[in-house]
Amino acid sequence: MIKKKRLKICVRAKDRIKESIKAGFSVTKDPEKKGSIAGAVSLIIGTSIGSGILAIPEKTSPAGFIPSATSIITCWVFLVIEALLLAEINVNLRKKKNKDMIDTQNDGNIEIISVRTMAQETLGEWGGNVATVTYMFLSYTSMIAYTSKSGEVISHLVELPDTVVGGIFTTIISLLISVGGTRMTDQVNQWLTFVMIGLLATIEATSISFGDGLSVSDMSNWNKVPQTLPVIIFTLVFHDIAPVICAYLGGDLMRIRFSILFGSLVPLLFLLVWDDIALDLASNVVGFDPLELLKNEWSGMGLMIEAFSLLAVGTSLIGTLLGASQFFVEQIINLFPLKEPFPRTEIGENLTGNVKLELTGLRDLIDKNKVNISATLIVIIPTIVLSTAVPDAFSVATDIAGGYCMMILYGAFPPMMAWAMNSRLTNQKSQIKQKSIKDEIKMVQLSGAKPVLLGMGLFSFIVVIEQFLTDVLSLNSYLFS
Repeated sequence: MIKKKRLKICVRAKDRIKESIKAGFSVTKDPEKKGSIAGAVSLIIGTSIGSGILAIPEKTSPAGFIPSATSIITCWVFLVIEALLLAEINVNLRKKKNKDMIDTQNDGNIEIISVRTMAQETLGEWGGNVATVTYMFLSYTSMIAYTSKSGEVISHLVELPDTVVGGIFTTIISLLISVGGTRMTDQVNQWLTFVMIGLLATIEATSISFGDGLSVSDMSNWNKVPQTLPVIIFTLVFHDIAPVICAYLGGDLMRIRFSILFGSLVPLLFLLVWDDIALDLASNVVGFDPLELLKNEWSGMGLMIEAFSLLAVGTSLIGTLLGASQFFVEQIINLFPLKEPFPRTEIGENLTGNVKLELTGLRDLIDKNKVNISATLIVIIPTIVLSTAVPDAFSVATDIAGGYCMMILYGAFPPMMAWAMNSRLTNQKSQIKQKSIKDEIKMVQLSGAKPVLLGMGLFSFIVVIEQFLTDVLSLNSYLFS
């Protein structure tokens, strides 16, 4: 009788374990933390301090330092809140899809939930379609801007057309991402970001030692502030890399929040000092590009600025291309489910020696990365073609990306998605009283503040309308001139 009772208890215990596993309660240890805060911060800094910072002085000089600094800080607060909203939405969906309870770091690659999926899951099919079109447009305009600017910078160092060297530079970065994988890209990006920040700090410290900056200009033209918004947003935005950051840090919301706050604060401080130095130079000599004036401060300044410019463009290109390629990876996998890779040739089956093994290794490398390579080609081929065909591609792409695409996708969409997600979670809480649902409600804090969501949406709408009116006036003056 005792043995039978013990047997029944064991059977019941096994059944309970099976039921708990089916219900989603893990009986195994939590997986180790993925990624590092240093890597996430490097991605954010590298994506933020990009080619847009090179256009800041020219755009902000008509407004003056106080108005432009106010605009920079306002845009930073706005973008940080939007990034935190994106993080909460993304982490919530990752938990629902159980993305971080399995080993997603497969051969150094990560599995992301793109903005398209976030919009589709929260807003429905129409949200996913609009987000897809907007994101693709934003990715291409940003890539065109970075490719065009990289060609312009490198052409100062080598005697080749800027369109040619820009395409070569973009191709090199694409090979790093598609073949090297996320881990290698992360390591390279951290080193490039470290050197770039060091160069920028040296440039700013040297300029201050020569008496430039740290002095508030008397000129203040608040009417010119709206025209500074697109380039400031384009410079400080890093939201295309937000899904990658969430996957890279394994959905750890606390580490993601810290990375967003610290990673965005560094570019803000550097940008304010940069703007102050450039506008101080512009106030002394009217009618000249502040960046060109800064290059003439002393003999070594020009080379340092060129090196910084190339690193700024390169790190931004890495962040944008990584986000865009991973977006297309998700779409390719959804449309064409992957087949099992072909088996590797064993040493015993090799009939031609080392050559056969090397060819097999190359085939394995291509097969393992064929999705990444395909997604990267989808991004870079139109980018190189359009950056070559469109004159003044950098300026045009910057205004379009900052004034429209970023404000729609990373300004208007996050509050809408957060509102819809919070409403859905609240309904689930009222219908199903489960611990997991309660934990999700507690985790989602910022997205539940409806006044914040309304304010973010209203600010986005105002910026888009302002940019539209500015473009209409510019078009009318061009047509009638």
